Amino acid sequence: MARQQARPIDTFSRSKNDVIKSLVQPSMYIKAGNDAAAAACDVFAADYGGAVLGDSPAKMTAALATRGTAAMWRANAITSYTKPFYFLDLQSGGSLSGGRSSSGSGKGRSNQGPVKYGFSLVKGKANHPMEDYHVAKFVQFQGREVGLFAIYDGHLGDNVPAYLQKHLFSNILNEEDFWADPSRSIAKAYERTDQAILSHNPDLGRGGSTAVTAILINGRHLWVANVGDSRGVLSRRGQAIQMTVDHEPNTERGSIENRGGFVSNMPGDVARVNGQLAVSRAFGDKNLKTHLRSDPDVTNAEIDADTDLLILASDGLWKVMSNQEAVDIAKKIKDPLKAAKQLAVEALYRESKDDISCIVVRF
Repeated sequence: MARQQARPIDTFSRSKNDVIKSLVQPSMYIKAGNDAAAAACDVFAADYGGAVLGDSPAKMTAALATRGTAAMWRANAITSYTKPFYFLDLQSGGSLSGGRSSSGSGKGRSNQGPVKYGFSLVKGKANHPMEDYHVAKFVQFQGREVGLFAIYDGHLGDNVPAYLQKHLFSNILNEEDFWADPSRSIAKAYERTDQAILSHNPDLGRGGSTAVTAILINGRHLWVANVGDSRGVLSRRGQAIQMTVDHEPNTERGSIENRGGFVSNMPGDVARVNGQLAVSRAFGDKNLKTHLRSDPDVTNAEIDADTDLLILASDGLWKVMSNQEAVDIAKKIKDPLKAAKQLAVEALYRESKDDISCIVVRF
């Protein structure tokens, strides 16, 4: 590969949006000296094949010779927010159409209507590997176009969200009464999938996962379901409507205690089931399952001319952003991929520490 001519951009005094605009230009390296610049680089590095190339032009040249990867960027630069470093945009592309990624993005659209989607996944600052999985695609199923969108936020490993990515939607669609009663079919498939996960234990390990799923039928009928604290938010005429329920230990304390468990509320920490899990419903978690639920809350909506968009995201976004703030950001950006990226950047800028996974569906 011919070596690219790079030009420096000093971001010490540049705004986050300025940095973002700079990063999508080819053949440059970035000297980032503040959290805004680092957060922007963090999202765009994987999308454009970026690599950490050291803290001097000499180190940058040496790293370029070894063809550094986005994985190197994540391993080396995420701890360097307070130091100047250089970033080279190799413009190698590599967006994803679905599945899991430690950091990545992608987009797609309906074949029968105007609906478009984009997604962005960014690994958090925790030392464990990325534990978020997603689904974002349109499929033809029994003569109808079905949009399938999901965020699976794992904990204590990624085996359970990986299983959900492969099996949950197929289990839902294969329910005998899906077309006649989608809500009941979704609920049944959630619980049957959880039973399958538990029956595979210890193959799937002791971990678990939250889930938020959205099924869009022929671009008109939307069904959203969730367990845990991953959330779905619909925008109508710019107003945020939460389509899911955050299943938190304090709000479901009665159910937990009736099952023989308890809720801890330690100073400086969130409420936890038996002092361990910060959600009251989840897939998996065999050791806690007698005190947890896996039945989802299911809601539906008709998509009409007043419906702007749908946001699905893990709690890495919602911990630092209200529903309306997320809608206000996404609604201003017509391209759903750019909107999803902007939400992830904003969450990082607000110092979210968790993995951040976001899907934006624009109607």
